[in-house]
Amino acid sequence: MSTAGEKLIVDNRRARHDYHLLERFEAGLALSGSEVKSLRLGQATLTRAFGEIRAGEAWLVGAHIAPYEQASLGSHDPDRDRKLLLRRREIDSLTGELHEKGLTLVPTRLYFKAGRVKVELALARGKTGRDKRDDISRRDAQREIERELKARR
Repeated sequence: MSTAGEKLIVDNRRARHDYHLLERFEAGLALSGSEVKSLRLGQATLTRAFGEIRAGEAWLVGAHIAPYEQASLGSHDPDRDRKLLLRRREIDSLTGELHEKGLTLVPTRLYFKAGRVKVELALARGKTGRDKRDDISRRDAQREIERELKARR
């Protein structure tokens, strides 16, 4: 999925397991210097993170960026809410879809693009236990087919 000029920091594989990902967006993140340094070392987690619209602004809630050890004057709060940088029309359209359709905003990837930290967000609908079991059985069947084809070559 990573294209040229992008350096992946963290991938939220759990999101693909727990949600049906419908539509994806790219957003910038408002960060402090020590947060960026920590991200360069790959010290971030998105497992319990989600996007939220508050008072017309988009926020990334629950993302953990570990404190940077070499920071001089105190480091950042690792679990603070971070502002997402999106255009007004994107925020307005997301607000409508989140409220009307009962969807949620899930971060799927955190990466550097042209020196800037970007987060890929997906509009998502939660999967039921049955959906997850179906996905697992489909994946196992596909694996078995690949194994058989490889054995015949």
